[in-house]
Amino acid sequence: MKQGRIAIAAVSMIVGVMLVTQYKMTQTIAEGNVNLQRSGELALKINSLQEERAGLRKQIATMKEEGSLEGIKEENRVLSLRASLVDVEGPGVVLTITDSKTPVKDGENPNLYLIHDEDMLRIVNELRAAGAEAISINDQRLIGTSEIRCSGPTITVNGKIFAPPFIIKAIGDTKTLHSSLTMRGGVVESLKYWGIEVKIQDEAHIIVPAYDGTMKQNYIKVKGGQ
Repeated sequence: MKQGRIAIAAVSMIVGVMLVTQYKMTQTIAEGNVNLQRSGELALKINSLQEERAGLRKQIATMKEEGSLEGIKEENRVLSLRASLVDVEGPGVVLTITDSKTPVKDGENPNLYLIHDEDMLRIVNELRAAGAEAISINDQRLIGTSEIRCSGPTITVNGKIFAPPFIIKAIGDTKTLHSSLTMRGGVVESLKYWGIEVKIQDEAHIIVPAYDGTMKQNYIKVKGGQ
């Protein structure tokens, strides 16, 4: 009897251990299934967030690119404006200059009654000093390297030869430009003394064309580090 009870107790213990083990295994499996399900859902959420982040990055890149392009366009516009490479418009003055029709007296130098490059340069310098922002001579836009020089009875501007009349257009404050040209003892008064005709018109709207020549820079270069 005693041995039978011991055997029953041993078997009961084994069964108990087996039941506990089975319960733990079942619980572990169940927990594993839950964790697996949660991991799957989390993976889907992560994947969705990654796709969303990629989409946002693409949008940001596109916006930056568009902003960069607009910035480049604006910079190019400003540089072109400063380099006189685009047509410009605004208020200003228009000068029409012709040689004198006064008969040359005996012994007088006939060149005194003609327009010369130095006369044109004086007018241009006066206009620039008065704040002219764009100047042209016979639709030739003046830039820093533009030449104005006599070629016999004609004048060369930007490599092109012109005969009178010479038409100078200048964009700026109309009153200031006009006053600078008509001041007593100024360039226009000195030209009229010799009968050279100078007609000044104030205009609310003037178009000065772009510079269409070449810009050769054989020696100048940007300073290192800039």
